[in-house]
Amino acid sequence: MKYRQLGNTDLNVSEISFGTWAIGGAWGSTNDTEALKGLERAMEAGVNFFDTADVYGDGRSEELLAKATKGREDEIHIASKFCRAGDIDEPDTYSEKNVRAWLENSLRRLGRERLDLYQIHCPPKHILEDGRVFDVLDKLQQEGKIRYYGVSVETVEEGLICLDQPNVRALQVIFNIFRQKPLEELLPKAKQQGVGILTRVPLASGLLTGKFTAGSTFAEDDHRNFNREGKAFNVGETFAGLPFEKGVELSRSLEWIAKGRGSMTRGALKWILEHDEVTCVIPGFKSMEQVEDNLQAEESASYTEEEMQKLRRIYEEDVLPYIQGAY
Repeated sequence: MKYRQLGNTDLNVSEISFGTWAIGGAWGSTNDTEALKGLERAMEAGVNFFDTADVYGDGRSEELLAKATKGREDEIHIASKFCRAGDIDEPDTYSEKNVRAWLENSLRRLGRERLDLYQIHCPPKHILEDGRVFDVLDKLQQEGKIRYYGVSVETVEEGLICLDQPNVRALQVIFNIFRQKPLEELLPKAKQQGVGILTRVPLASGLLTGKFTAGSTFAEDDHRNFNREGKAFNVGETFAGLPFEKGVELSRSLEWIAKGRGSMTRGALKWILEHDEVTCVIPGFKSMEQVEDNLQAEESASYTEEEMQKLRRIYEEDVLPYIQGAY
């Protein structure tokens, strides 16, 4: 496993790390036994960083991480997030009282006294512009409750606002072959300022695995069913904002990325890792088999300059016109 420094922090994290939304819920059925096997396999392979949130399964993901990492708290880094359990548009949601309560609850579920990275969970632009929530996080950091803090953002504009805050040490962004806008300004500026980049939705909710057809269906409690038009949260979190049928069609034109890399999954993750502005990629998983496939991306064949240019052209000409919602 290779490791990259998280911005200007003292955290060196595995370049392939994992997100835990899927093992908590909102991706169809879950199986705690399989989730724990997957977490254990990842750690065996050298993964030392996991991303979670208090609302993933109403704390279920955090509790699973506590079980998996018990006794390894000093070597396995955990990032969690807050605010989605409240009214994200209401300024009082981000008061010291509320943030402190959410943090304490996450620490209790995780069985930890301090969190390595605490992230605001996709707040609206006006909250970031207001800025008072960062004062709250500064205080919690000074108290030793959190090592560092960052923001999970939906749009490039929100990310750029966050970069004006001197103590933001990480940004979590949607970034994949279908979602390349961060490359234009956000990623270079973050690197220049020493801010780490965590890349989520790396497989476009599974589109970039190549396993779906236009007739694929999803469970009622799977966001790939209920959030296709952004009815529950930002549409970019589901299929990277692409209409499902168009996403399937586009994925067929990308089957070549598997050549020399074993699978489209590995090819899609490898493309992200080719960008040195990225600290780590955080794919989700529901089984040990998915963890294994993701881990293989690290040793997959690198892209040629011609291939990188081809993927940029595909994004600009074939993908960009179909992306829905703010990004």
